[in-house]
Amino acid sequence: MHLRPLHDRVVVRRIEVDEKTAGGIIIPDTAKERPMEGEVVAVGPGARNEQGQLVPMDLKAGDRILFGKWSGTEVKIDSEELLIMKESDVMGVLDKKSGLRRAA
Repeated sequence: MHLRPLHDRVVVRRIEVDEKTAGGIIIPDTAKERPMEGEVVAVGPGARNEQGQLVPMDLKAGDRILFGKWSGTEVKIDSEELLIMKESDVMGVLDKKSGLRRAA
């Protein structure tokens, strides 16, 4: 099944972070925080402004992003847990080489 988000929404897959601290201590599942980093799976066409013109999305599928701890709505599609959120809930796009690339 393929999910196509509407308007200015994005579908995000959480990226799991390392289970060890820098000192080598393994963090148990009960003490771990939910990851606030993810990969964009799909994007909607964009929102409409007051004149009715389509404002395209800054994000694209494959972008690695940072989002708020309580952002989005969790959905389960084909036994995979995904998040659906508005583009405005995204705090920034990560670049593999130099950290943050741009704010969304």
